[in-house]
Order: sequence, then C-alpha cells, then structure tokens
Amino acid sequence: MIPRRPSYEGISLYSPPAVHCRVDLSDNTNLFGMPPAAERAVREFAPSLVSRYPISYAPELKQALASYTGFEPSWLTTGCGSDDLIDCALRAFLEPGERIAVPDPSFSMLAYFAKVNGLQFVPVRLRPDFDIDVDGLLATGARLIYVCTPNNPTSTIVSRAALERLVDAAPGLVLVDEAYAEFSSVTFEDLVRSRPNVIVTRTLSKAFGLAGLRVGYAMGRPELVAEIEKARGPYKHSGVSERAAIAALTEGLPWVKARAEESKQIRKRLVEELKAQGLQPLPCEGNFVMIPLPGAPQVAARMRELDVNVRAFKGLTGVGDALRIGCGPWPMMEAALQALREARR
Repeated sequence: MIPRRPSYEGISLYSPPAVHCRVDLSDNTNLFGMPPAAERAVREFAPSLVSRYPISYAPELKQALASYTGFEPSWLTTGCGSDDLIDCALRAFLEPGERIAVPDPSFSMLAYFAKVNGLQFVPVRLRPDFDIDVDGLLATGARLIYVCTPNNPTSTIVSRAALERLVDAAPGLVLVDEAYAEFSSVTFEDLVRSRPNVIVTRTLSKAFGLAGLRVGYAMGRPELVAEIEKARGPYKHSGVSERAAIAALTEGLPWVKARAEESKQIRKRLVEELKAQGLQPLPCEGNFVMIPLPGAPQVAARMRELDVNVRAFKGLTGVGDALRIGCGPWPMMEAALQALREARR
C-alpha cells in the first residue's frame, strides 16, 4: 500500500490573493528588480545552459559565494532557495519522530517541513521583547533548533547574548536563517567558525533580486555541509540561474549593496510615516515592517480594493492582528501609506 503524502491541512502557508494589485508589497522580495549584471546573464545565456545538465553541486557558484562570504567552498552548499536547504538539513540531521524547536511566530514553512519529514514541530513563544526564549527552546530537548533573524514575519532580531547561550547549551544543531542579512545591522556567520554546531542559511531571493530563480546557500563546517549535500542531491539549480547568481555576486554586487542600503533608508522613513498615522511598528531589521493593527485582515482587504497588496496576519502569537509591509521604491510606499490611511477610515 502506498502511504499517503502529508497534506497542508492545519498549516498556514501564504498564497497571494487572486486579485492582482498594481502595488504588491506582500512577499519581501526585491522591489527594485534584479541586478543589471544578472539580467544580462539571463538575456545572453548560451543555449547549452538549457540543453545540458549543470555541473554537479555548483562549484562555480560556490566559488562566487566564497568570495562574497569569506568561507572556503568546502564550508558552503547551495540549494533551490534557502528554504530548500532548511528542508535538506532536517532530512540530514533528524530522524522521523524527533523534535524541531522553532520560535513562535517565525517562518511558516517550518511547520510544513516538519510535517512532511515526520518530525515533531515544537513552537516556543518569543519573549515580550521579541528575543528568543532560550530556556524554553532548550527545554524542548530538540536536536535541531531553528532561529530566523531578522525574523519573518516580525522583522525583529535575536540578541547575540541569547543566540550564543542557545548555541553553547543546545543538545544538537542550531540552524540560523539569515534570509534578510543584507538589511540587518547584526549577522551571525562568525558563529559558524567559532562553534561546531551552527549552520547559517541565506538566500539570493531578497537583496539580490533573484527570487524567481530560486538560489540559496548555507554556511557550515565541512562535515555538516557534507551531510546536507547527501540529502541535497547533485542538481538544484538550472544553468541559467547559476549564471545569473554568479553575475549578481560579482559584477552586480555594488548594485545589490546600494539597493539594500536604499531599502534600509526607506524602511526608516516608512516607520516614521506609520508612527505619524498613530501606529506602532515593531522594531525592524528586515526589508519589511510589521504593524500590530486590530482588524488587519479587513484593512488589507480594503487596501487591495485600492490596488495595494500587503500581508495580513490574524491573531499572530504575541502580536495579535497585524500587517506586514515590504519596503520598495518610495512611490510604492506612498501608495501603500495612502491606501492604509483610507482603509482605516
């Protein structure tokens, strides 16, 4: 008898509304587009990149990532977005029935990954200051603890003291998801070198503007990377996506850094404008802002009628109803602020 595949039932996964909006700020991607160097790589690719398999385990992409991160290629692996690498890590280091501990709220895909891998998903509520509850996470006894910083959906960050204490006391691995690292004032890739039980995942879907090409990477000690690659398999990117990613990481890097800095300035201005409307956004370090707001789903629905799409949450743990607004070029922010103002009347 063929076993039934796990379903999405009971797990909250976000799908964009069926209504297309002129301004879409719902998915935290790079609203400035893709680096011109990467765009050229896509336009000018050799046909053989499509007709032939790419080289196994993406050595050229790893070399470009090594130059960007400062880690040797043996400390790096790549995947079909960073969420793919998280999934691979769960398969590599946990057996069905074991626990994965995750702060709550956090990246919604973790509950799904736990379910399809036959794991026990154990959420641990964030502290009132939105830092992780180290004692609560440790008390789960989980052999793999996931921490997202800046955290999706709150945009808040974990403190170094808390994360280091967690890593030093954890019974197994700590996987740190830094999908929004380029927008944050604090990153933790140094823990990969100083601790034997840390994996850091990142993506080219956000600051690098390549969400549709699905390229992510992980940093870890070579023995950890080797185990992830056993679960990963040899082909995770198309030749075209590899060429675009390499271009973005090399020739396109000044563009990426400039847009990330612009996003941070826009984020700061957006927070000020939201406060002027009497709202209180959470402290934010991602390329998005979280605003607690009673009735947020209804407000978001009215904003869509005004041609602006933002992400709404209902009853989010420790937050309540809330809106999440991505940061893009300021004219998009002006449209969102006006729609929000009108939707709340």
